[in-house]
Amino acid sequence: MKPTIAISMGDPNGIGPEVTLKSLKDLDLENSIPVWIGSKPVFEYYSHLFDIHLPAKPFVGNTELETGYVYVLDLFDDAEFELKPGEISKEAGRLAMEAVYQGIELCLHSQANALVTAPISKEAIHKAGYDVPGHTEFLAETTETDEVVMILASDDLRVALATIHIPLKDVVKSIQKEKLQSHLRILHQSLKNDFGLYEPKIGVLGLNPHAGDGGVIGKEEIELIGPAIEELAVEGLNIVGPFAADGYFGNHIYEQFDATFAMYHDQGLIPFKALTFGEGVNFTAGLPIIRTSPDHGTAFNIAGKNIADEHSFLSAYKMAVMMTENRTKKS
Repeated sequence: MKPTIAISMGDPNGIGPEVTLKSLKDLDLENSIPVWIGSKPVFEYYSHLFDIHLPAKPFVGNTELETGYVYVLDLFDDAEFELKPGEISKEAGRLAMEAVYQGIELCLHSQANALVTAPISKEAIHKAGYDVPGHTEFLAETTETDEVVMILASDDLRVALATIHIPLKDVVKSIQKEKLQSHLRILHQSLKNDFGLYEPKIGVLGLNPHAGDGGVIGKEEIELIGPAIEELAVEGLNIVGPFAADGYFGNHIYEQFDATFAMYHDQGLIPFKALTFGEGVNFTAGLPIIRTSPDHGTAFNIAGKNIADEHSFLSAYKMAVMMTENRTKKS
């Protein structure tokens, strides 16, 4: 059987439907089976708007799926929703999150092998009553997963994060040795199982400027990060650091490693997006399911204008297929 890949539609007023349709148009539908989850009227609206006509069939539970088609799971037969590309709305946020939830359910019940999530609006989902910072936290909560690791990946660069969507003032108290070690173990295992790397090598960044400069600018590297790395090395993990973040990227040291482990969101994502923007993929390691997404947001300012670049979404879809195949080989 070819991999079945669930796709949550994202915010229907953003660029999610556009980049999804453009990606599906470019795919060889004989190699995987996409299941688009959302609103059939939304799917049809953007298909006509962008003149993209895909071989589509309705998704009906437990029906045997065939290659060569895009299946559409319409969740909102009775929903009265007015599409307004570019606008933030409570209803759009609700529909987007219900599509994500259904995608998770398909994966948990083995009706799909992986989930690709189109971008959501944090503001819209908060208006809809969802008290989560984003996809990653919602996925962990819904799958009852205690710890997950956000990984941004491209062909040549992978960056994982110790902390995700928290204020900068809270980062320091979140850096604990046991949690660092747990996240690094999850990253190591994902590099093996999901990315197919036999003996992955991980570079770890320091928290402070110049990695603390021997304790002059901060002691976290000496008291927490360094000891965490040393203990994991005893376990047999190939982990090196902590490195000063600026020199690590500026001198291309990251090229010596299969993945980089950053201490906080912008420390890792600013260089990642500067080096790979438009082709990066967001992957959530540690979940019982495979989940990928593009590395950009809803881009309301260009929604509905047929100018959104689909390459990051297409990369996310292809990575979901690749990870499904890698996990199948392991089983």
